[in-house]
Amino acid sequence: MTSRERLLTVLRGEAPDCVPVAPDFSNMIPARQTGKPFWDLYLYRDPPIWEAYIDCAKHFNIDSLMDGFFPLTFDDQRDDGWERYIVGRTPERIYVQSCQVEDGKRRWEPTVTVYYIADPPTANVPVEKIGLPPAPERWEPIEGVKPKDLGPEGFKQVKAMMGDQGLVGTYVTSTFAVSNEELIYRYYDHPEEHERWAEQRMEWMERRFAQIMAMEVKPDFLSVGGSGTLVYQTVEMMRKIALPAVKRAIELATAAGIPTHIHSCGPEKELVRIMSEETNLTIIDPLETPPMGDCDLAELKRKYGHKITLKGNLHTTDVMLRGSVDDVVRASKKAIDDAAAGGRFVLSTGDQCGRDTPEENIHAVIETARTYGRY
Repeated sequence: MTSRERLLTVLRGEAPDCVPVAPDFSNMIPARQTGKPFWDLYLYRDPPIWEAYIDCAKHFNIDSLMDGFFPLTFDDQRDDGWERYIVGRTPERIYVQSCQVEDGKRRWEPTVTVYYIADPPTANVPVEKIGLPPAPERWEPIEGVKPKDLGPEGFKQVKAMMGDQGLVGTYVTSTFAVSNEELIYRYYDHPEEHERWAEQRMEWMERRFAQIMAMEVKPDFLSVGGSGTLVYQTVEMMRKIALPAVKRAIELATAAGIPTHIHSCGPEKELVRIMSEETNLTIIDPLETPPMGDCDLAELKRKYGHKITLKGNLHTTDVMLRGSVDDVVRASKKAIDDAAAGGRFVLSTGDQCGRDTPEENIHAVIETARTYGRY
């Protein structure tokens, strides 16, 4: 089977030739593989991170589930009136701040995005936290950004680039609605707004779903998750604000014959239960183990493996980053023993592999799935 065929078989609930394997290296490993400063990829798109990811997927020969790395953008989302400028530099960082011009005056965002030479960027950093003034005294345009089509035609090109190496998805909504301290306070201070927030998310999702379905080349799956769903949010918060749109998106996608996917690092056990018992979600990851998560793969397989495809969950630091090849093989075999029976399992990592993860450890996961994971 090709990687694409293998994944489609698993998402249908059937057993392929071997356990599909897709270690999560969504950002740091692909950027490292280019040998370039990380800001070349994230700020200047030279190459963009999604192209670096596809090259990396082919380099390691994984069964790729590319879940939203390409920022599919429609015409009504393109011009929000904000412009971005470089407001500071060091040998290891570039600071970018956005502003709008109103009545001839610039209004600057109170946060910056920090682009690093050897790490992915950090967004929404308060300017005072890094010693910058609220309104910069000097700024410069961002020049040299490689032009990329972020619309449906660009998505078509990305799918062609991926080819048989795997599946390409895009986001349609998210389980993550309350994502910072300010929103937590708003949630508790203004309960009268909960219904309106949920309605706004539903409207945005339905509009985006319609736009996706009108595309000539459609995604292989739709992502409805969000990193750290149950880190800032309680289950109650998610149910009130985010879950209605997530459920509706899954209903629409299921009716259209499109699989749905959730990525949510951190505590996830309760999210797996909700999605298995209350929706037709197709696949969920990364099912992190303690202390970062709360998932026991064998338990989840026993309770929900007949209903939902599980993807995970090798420890990214103890096993992938710091472990030996033998450690990686042992952990991979245990995950296969815990969850591969009958299909509906993709061997992966419990969230993203760190930048310095040894290449031989990534190869060990893949080789174990191809050999020990045969059906």
